[in-house]
Amino acid sequence: MTLTNRNRCFKAGIVLSSLSLIIIAAAAFIILPVYPSALNGSVRSTAGFYQQIAEKLLKSSPYVPFVSMAAAVVYSLAGIILITYFFRQTKSPEIIFVGLFIISMAFECIRIIIPLKLIMDLPNIYLTNSSRIILFGRYFGLFSLFAASVYTAGLEVQKQQYVILICFAASLILAMGVPVDGLSWDSTLIMLNDFNTTFIMIQAGIIGITIVSFLISAYTRGSKDYIFIGIGALLAFFGRNILFSADTWASPAPGLIILSVGTWMICTRFHHIYLWL
Repeated sequence: MTLTNRNRCFKAGIVLSSLSLIIIAAAAFIILPVYPSALNGSVRSTAGFYQQIAEKLLKSSPYVPFVSMAAAVVYSLAGIILITYFFRQTKSPEIIFVGLFIISMAFECIRIIIPLKLIMDLPNIYLTNSSRIILFGRYFGLFSLFAASVYTAGLEVQKQQYVILICFAASLILAMGVPVDGLSWDSTLIMLNDFNTTFIMIQAGIIGITIVSFLISAYTRGSKDYIFIGIGALLAFFGRNILFSADTWASPAPGLIILSVGTWMICTRFHHIYLWL
């Protein structure tokens, strides 16, 4: 993929993230009043190790899902703008996948569908399809981060389009194959599905391989930068999960900070590696 095409992809991501943020801002005054009802209609609390600790400190708040959703989209927009600016002339094959990881957070705006359902009495099929879009975005972001680690192992740059297509197809297949409950949701206003444990295992496996790939690259290429990139990827993964599972006020800020710090570590180290190439 040429620099021109890569930068066009980033600009498309800016448009997508901007539209997502506009949708949230436009819908805010309509949907915020029904968030307490949406939380009361949830059938269980969200999963997650950090969230289990957070729930012992604070009770669930109906407005935290909205804040965490908005924070994810703001992160997506700010992150892709910064990458577009700082990497516009930097030939880093991995950064396109880091950019796709960031762009994937824009899909979180679809979480407004449950409040809209309570207001407009939408058919349940809208909830099911929206849940699949959210799952697709989350899988795609995870696979994109994994793909970035694959390129550090020396995969040919010319194969980027094929790798992106594989990530897209794998994410779509997984999202479409998950049985989604069109009637029930958790405290983060995400529809329940039967593969939550499987998704956690897939996440753990992929992020584990990703970290190992960066550590191997640090050894084979003799650069400590890849160690910091691996640490950044781990932080970005945990921060993202905290933000996704936030339903108390103890979660959005730490999740966003950890996610941002991890992304900053990844991008600055890649920029340092390829700055003089």
